Amino acid sequence: MLGIDPGTATLGYGVVTGGAGTQARLVECGVVRTKPKETLACRLAIIYDAVTALIERHHPDALAVEGIFHGKNARSALILGHARGVVLLAGERAGLPIAEISPAEVKRATTGMGAATKQQVGTMVTRLLRLVEPPSPADAADGVAIALTQLMRLTPRARLAGGAR
Repeated sequence: MLGIDPGTATLGYGVVTGGAGTQARLVECGVVRTKPKETLACRLAIIYDAVTALIERHHPDALAVEGIFHGKNARSALILGHARGVVLLAGERAGLPIAEISPAEVKRATTGMGAATKQQVGTMVTRLLRLVEPPSPADAADGVAIALTQLMRLTPRARLAGGAR
C-alpha cells in the first residue's frame, strides 16, 4: 500500500505491507520536496515523476491519498488540489485502485481521535508498526498513517497487528 500526504512544497509518502494475518511492516517512507522558486508546473512535474518512480519501485497493490480538507485559505486549498491531481493521475496511469481518505479518518484510525495532533499520529504509527522511532519528518509519518488507514479499512485491526483472527 502506498500512502500519500500531498503537498506542492513537501509531499509525504509511506509504503506499508501487511494485512490478511500478517504484521504490517514499513517498507519505505520519506518526503518529496520542491523548490518554492520553481514554477507550479515544474513542481507538479517533480511530484508526478516522484510518485511514478515510487509506484515502479514498489509495485503497490493500491494508492491511498489524503483527501481535501476544508481550509480557511482558498489559494492554499487550490494549490493542494493541483498536487492531489497529479498524484491521482500517477495512480490512475499505473492502474492502481485509489482510495481517498479524509484527514480526520486517518487520525481516528491511527489514534482513535479525529482531532489528533501530528505528534500523536506519529507516535501511534510507531506503535502500530513496532518502530524504534516515528517516521520523520512529520509529512512522512502522515504518508505512512494514510497507507495504514487504508490497510485498516481492508483488514481488521487484530489481524493487521499480527494478532489472532
